[in-house]
Amino acid sequence: MSAPVPSGSRNARRERLVGLLVLGVALVLLVSSVTWFASDQAAVGIGQLVLGVVLAGVGGFLVRRSARN
Repeated sequence: MSAPVPSGSRNARRERLVGLLVLGVALVLLVSSVTWFASDQAAVGIGQLVLGVVLAGVGGFLVRRSARN
């Protein structure tokens, strides 16, 4: 049986995992946005870039916040 984990570190671990997931989604959006520009749909590409940058900021914030706990 494993030792009980304090609630603070459990929340930090969860925040780190969610942050890394959001960073992964942001990376996929940023890398794949090139295909929209190549197919002459720049508006979709710009929207995808904006969403990717926002998600990267949120993911980075969560990862940094979990490291402080």
